[in-house]
Amino acid sequence: MDEQGGELLRGTLDLLVLRVLAEAPMHGWGIGERLTALSDEVFLVQQGSVYPALQRLRRQGWVQAEWRRSENNRRARYYALTPAGRRRLGIEVEAWRRASGAVERILAWDP
Repeated sequence: MDEQGGELLRGTLDLLVLRVLAEAPMHGWGIGERLTALSDEVFLVQQGSVYPALQRLRRQGWVQAEWRRSENNRRARYYALTPAGRRRLGIEVEAWRRASGAVERILAWDP
């Protein structure tokens, strides 16, 4: 998924996809590009990772999809958060903040 900075923690990609979709509906390629841009290219998100994540999120009922015309006038599947997906995003963000804070405390510990 990320050729430069190591692999994203398991489950983190789902959280990041939900967050990007909270901004606006997007097609899969756009989601990967947006994540790469927002991370200042720390995460080089490959399409082979985005689409399985989108399918997982659809099965959970957190994302829905519909066919539309892209900005290039091509037919593309656009993904959007469902109300359940918005609620899940809030839960996941809180869990991430708690966990990352704990990791930071451990890393800052000076024995």
